[in-house]
Amino acid sequence: MGRAKEIIVRVIPSKIANEFVKKHHYSGKVVNNSSLHFGCFLDGEMHGVMSYGNPLDKRKILPLVYPCLWNEMLELNRMAFDECLPKYSESRCIAVSIKLLKRNAPHIKWILTYSDGAQCGDGTIYRASGFKLTKIEQNNAMWKMKDGKIFCHLVFSNNQAPALKYGKGKNISSFKFLRLVGAEKLIGFQLRYIYLIDKSCKITVPILPFSKIDEMGAGIYKGVKITLAERQKCDKSVTVAQQASSLKEGFESTLSLKVSEI
Repeated sequence: MGRAKEIIVRVIPSKIANEFVKKHHYSGKVVNNSSLHFGCFLDGEMHGVMSYGNPLDKRKILPLVYPCLWNEMLELNRMAFDECLPKYSESRCIAVSIKLLKRNAPHIKWILTYSDGAQCGDGTIYRASGFKLTKIEQNNAMWKMKDGKIFCHLVFSNNQAPALKYGKGKNISSFKFLRLVGAEKLIGFQLRYIYLIDKSCKITVPILPFSKIDEMGAGIYKGVKITLAERQKCDKSVTVAQQASSLKEGFESTLSLKVSEI
């Protein structure tokens, strides 16, 4: 893992985390219900942020794992890194954040996260970090405005700030308005991943093989559509499969560290 082992992960204020996310996350947006933020530091400088919080519709999410009470899970809803960290840093940081959760919030039994297969990626880091793939679905919610900004159609349905900014009236449906202003519907997928901190818990929905990503045409890496198979065939000294193996090895070795070693 090289210098990735030197990264320090610690809790940071939401203001600092949100400023970093707005600058470095591909969406440029924060999740308002994020409540726990980890900063990732190397040589005294912050180069990454992971934000955890409650899912938007928690009642629908809780049954995904059994047993699970109301306060026993979190969603990793933002993960943003700059280009300064070495390879495998994301996997290292996820592992340390889970270690810190286990020590300081032992009631948390599992973590939920999603990959944006329409704009960003299909979850390479999550797969390498031991997360289970539990759902791949068509993402029909995201629209790109003519000025390049991207929004979920719900912000226009609820007449939130973007709706007012772009001049939407109350008597027109969000979809009709988006088409009238020339917005482009983004085609892609959303992938759902689950990580069990408490191994005595059970995932109640089917766990999908990673090959399902290619079967459904959901492969994407850094915004470019590409299958897992194509990535493995790339002419590199280290294949994607080997990278994933190294990432997983580093992730598992981090989880086995004593807290005093982190």
